[in-house]
Amino acid sequence: MKHLTKLLISGAVATSVAGTVYAEGPFEEQIKARQGFYEVVKFNMETLGDMVKGKRDYDPVVAEAAAKNIYSLSTLNNALLWPKGSDSSAADTHAKPEIWSNFDDVKQKHRAWNQAAEKLATNAGKGMGQMKASFGPVGKSCKSCHNDYKTK
Repeated sequence: MKHLTKLLISGAVATSVAGTVYAEGPFEEQIKARQGFYEVVKFNMETLGDMVKGKRDYDPVVAEAAAKNIYSLSTLNNALLWPKGSDSSAADTHAKPEIWSNFDDVKQKHRAWNQAAEKLATNAGKGMGQMKASFGPVGKSCKSCHNDYKTK
């Protein structure tokens, strides 16, 4: 019986804590998932960037894996992570409100990222020269969206 009581109390506490976390902001879960998505992108970009900068030895297997991860992420439909209003004016995020008023531009920038990521995924394992040539356009595509739609 003691086990059951402890289990019920633990469940009640977990439920109330989870409810509190969700209640902190109107888009808490979407923003948390969105930020997680971009942390995975960042991890893979940094892995390749360290190779490009000479901070890490070029490894074709690791380079290809990281590049394919980036490409795979660029193909996901993550629209559920971007509900209108989940921007810096209403929540703890760096997304500018202009994203939703310029959504066609955002989609175009996303397509550019996807296309550059596809080339990187094709070339990353074929040698440092090909990876470097394909890495720059991916970074530029990321930066173009960050410049327009991310707060500093």
